[in-house]
Amino acid sequence: MSSRPADLLIARAVRRGGPWLAALTATALLGAAADLMLPAALGRAVDAVVRIQARDGAGPEAGSGLTGPLTTAALLVALVVACDALGVLAAGVSGARAAQWLRSRVVAHTLSVGAGMTRHFTAGEIVTRAGVNVEEAGRTPEAVVTAATLIIPAAGSVVALALIDPWLAVTLVAGLLLIVAVLRAFMRRTTAASGGYQQAQGEIAAMLVGALAGARTITAAGTEDLEAARVLAPLPRLRAHGLALWRLQARAGVQAAVVIPLLEIAVLAVGGLRLSAGGLTVGELLAAARYVVLGAGLGSALGYAARIARARSAALRLEQLFAVPPPAYGDRPLPPGPGTLELRDVTVRADGVRLLSGVSLVVPGGTCTAVVGRSGSGKSSLAAVAGRLVDPERGTVLLDGVPLREIGHEPLRRAVGYAFERPALFGDTLGEAVAFGLAARDDAGKRSEDTVRSVDAARSEDAVRAAAGAARADAFIRRLPLGYATPAGEAPMSGGEIQRVGLARAFAQAGRLLILDDAMSSLDTVTERQVGRALTGSLSDRTRLVVAHRVTTAAQADQVVWLDNGRVRATGTHERLWDDPGYRAVFRAEEAS
Repeated sequence: MSSRPADLLIARAVRRGGPWLAALTATALLGAAADLMLPAALGRAVDAVVRIQARDGAGPEAGSGLTGPLTTAALLVALVVACDALGVLAAGVSGARAAQWLRSRVVAHTLSVGAGMTRHFTAGEIVTRAGVNVEEAGRTPEAVVTAATLIIPAAGSVVALALIDPWLAVTLVAGLLLIVAVLRAFMRRTTAASGGYQQAQGEIAAMLVGALAGARTITAAGTEDLEAARVLAPLPRLRAHGLALWRLQARAGVQAAVVIPLLEIAVLAVGGLRLSAGGLTVGELLAAARYVVLGAGLGSALGYAARIARARSAALRLEQLFAVPPPAYGDRPLPPGPGTLELRDVTVRADGVRLLSGVSLVVPGGTCTAVVGRSGSGKSSLAAVAGRLVDPERGTVLLDGVPLREIGHEPLRRAVGYAFERPALFGDTLGEAVAFGLAARDDAGKRSEDTVRSVDAARSEDAVRAAAGAARADAFIRRLPLGYATPAGEAPMSGGEIQRVGLARAFAQAGRLLILDDAMSSLDTVTERQVGRALTGSLSDRTRLVVAHRVTTAAQADQVVWLDNGRVRATGTHERLWDDPGYRAVFRAEEAS
């Protein structure tokens, strides 16, 4: 990817510093101006002392002659100190604001892309980019402003030396050109090395997240040492990139350390010759010495150049996230209808693997359709594309005759409810977990501050409890000391009970189409049958698409879609398909697994 989008992202992040960025810029400019004026003030003070001593005067007029230059120098020193102090505060706040803006964008974009993001990046990679890389890019305002303002003392020193003596300015310019060459080479190489370092960081984080997800399996197998070695496998590359960064900085530092003293010596040598020839005063030579120090201060941009280089490589990694487009929604409303779902020649591919191939089927509105097939046959892909968690590579999915791509975001998400094998429970309490996604929204489509914990009038507390009852979750929730007010993270629930809460959330949310992706795998047989009766009873006003692994679930459905290797092998009732030995073998394989 080109670095231009990353540079544009950094520029936008810098602008998000707000008033504090202006304060940082103002203090940096004012401090640079004070630094430029200070040598001249000190030079005038020295010349005043020389003139007084030359007249052998130490009378009353001596004090008055020194008061002005000394007062000016003292005020300039105080101004430099004040600018430095305020600049530190402004740099911290503006950097925090830039990081906040970047992190908000990364999180919002990642969630808007949804499941599609995890097809390009692992969870650990996303977390690393939203955390470490955002922080590195967020330090950009201070680095950019400070590095830019270093040009002012350098340019001002050249001008000041030209006014004192042109030969001094020529000598300084020659040295500054060498310093700029060092900085350019350092910036280019550091950006590349930082990218490799950050990539290795992301790989370690990704493998650690995966290891934590399987921590119980690792402990049970006694393979902690092996897993630790696997997680830390990129560590040698991380070390190599880190050493490369230190070597680059050390090499550039040595080069700057050689050039800068030589530059100062050269300017002072020329100044000494001009002083001996009578072309300079002692005060002007002192000012020239100070100006060459200020001009050579451009070499201190090395540290800020390193920060900018790391920020550029971090911004490049963030831009890779932004390059994954979120699904585009239309503005068509859903017409009144029973929830008829239709797939026309749908093909789904991920990472070069075809998961569904030319699938066409119709799920009549208000019916229950079970999707069966061996592991890897495409059941979850069909469930994902049916409610537009992913878009097909080819083909069209329609709900009541309207292509899903053309339906607005809000109408689609209120029409479709999902339940999964491992549901994530959001909300502070179990009641909020069931009602998640049903909070009232303001005119902008966002949750209102005073209604985040409330339920839309059409989805009242009674409706939420009715959904929990249909999922057989109401009874065990009521048995808890705080009932529906029990904190979701503290509720002692088994895997099956968590699945029931997830089912309740889907039942409450689905206005027209209910999709269950292996959402009853952890239920005992009795509970599964009870939930199955609810699917064909109280929930029969909605279209139901159920990924099924058990014979009982398929037998209760109005029709069965039998998938095999990403294609529809057959459709029909469970009784009719049962005559096929291959169909019966699907359930024997599931029971064996």
